[in-house]
Amino acid sequence: MNRLASARPVTLIGGAPLSRDDLDLALAIAPVVAAADGGADTALDHGLTPRAVWGDLDSISDRARAEIPPSILHHVSEQEATDFEKCLSRIDAPLILAIGFSGARQDHFLACLNTLARRIGPPCILIAGDDVIALTPPEIALDLPSGTRLSLFPMGPAQGRSTGLKWPIEGLEFAPQGRSGTSNETTGPVRLEMRGPMLLILPRAHLGALARAL
Repeated sequence: MNRLASARPVTLIGGAPLSRDDLDLALAIAPVVAAADGGADTALDHGLTPRAVWGDLDSISDRARAEIPPSILHHVSEQEATDFEKCLSRIDAPLILAIGFSGARQDHFLACLNTLARRIGPPCILIAGDDVIALTPPEIALDLPSGTRLSLFPMGPAQGRSTGLKWPIEGLEFAPQGRSGTSNETTGPVRLEMRGPMLLILPRAHLGALARAL
């Protein structure tokens, strides 16, 4: 069985560079560890053994193959999906925090955003540099202080309603090739109702609030 079922949130580690601060931030909320391909080496470098590793396993080292039990390494050969998508579709958990998926190859990062937009797997938050990114659910309430930067970026045609934003979004037509909602600002706690695929981007300091809301 190549699925991971967890009652607790899962930290999913990718092969892009990450800091110990990134890892500690994620593990404080999501203590169960899984990895995408070469992310297994990153986990081992930080003294962690993932509960599961998925991918075509072309980036994993001989050391990782030797140290991680074969039953944990799941080779998924099909090339229609990225390793990130392969992982999300095989995790059953209340939430996934994904680290090590940005800051290296931008085509890989864009593919991750595409995966989020298609609502594959459990709710997932990408920790990417100074930001945290998630797909906005149909309704979400966020306990955020006034003056927080909040950005919305459409991954397809989208519309919505908001309370608690300096620039309300009701009546606006969003689209990747048209209007986006970057660099908005909160006036207090926020409530969003969204139709269509919309990415929500917040400063990483508000990861906890986003995780609780999802």
